[in-house]
Amino acid sequence: MKELEAVCRAIRERLAVKERVIVAIDGCCAAGKTTLAENLANIFDCNVFHADDFFLRPEQRTPRRLGEVGGNIDYERFRAEVIEPLLIGKPFSYSPYDCSTQSLSAPVTVDPRPLEIVEGSYSTHPYLGKYDDLRIFMKISPALQKERILLRPSFLHRRFFEEWIPMEQAYFAGMEVEKNSDLVIHIKESN
Repeated sequence: MKELEAVCRAIRERLAVKERVIVAIDGCCAAGKTTLAENLANIFDCNVFHADDFFLRPEQRTPRRLGEVGGNIDYERFRAEVIEPLLIGKPFSYSPYDCSTQSLSAPVTVDPRPLEIVEGSYSTHPYLGKYDDLRIFMKISPALQKERILLRPSFLHRRFFEEWIPMEQAYFAGMEVEKNSDLVIHIKESN
């Protein structure tokens, strides 16, 4: 995949001049953000942090918060538990959100590595600050996005199409996510 080669090249360029590099991968659902992060973890032996681990807990899902552009992620906890510790570069722990129990899971302990990957929609939310050294935006054609989402569990389809995709689109437009990225990867067909 030529896109993976371009990302690896950009990472190596940054690692050549910095001791520690943080990459943020934001973009459309079903565009391959998690897959790209997994591929990078296999190549670079790095930590991967998922924005999905910071969904809002039930008590945070107020109409006001859900009406906020980019407000459907617990960006305050994400910044406090992951982003700020990453910038310090010392061991830390965080508690991922478990959608099946709608509660926080046991803490995960992290030892910093030269490369850190933060992936998921909202991973470049302005509240998090400009913490990353390389910002990637992944976009996907609507037809391919629909095709990929329909391969996911059927009970989630309605939420993707009626809730999550419109919220993402509002966030991308309102926060100029693509424009503020260093690399844009446009997925037009399945690999």
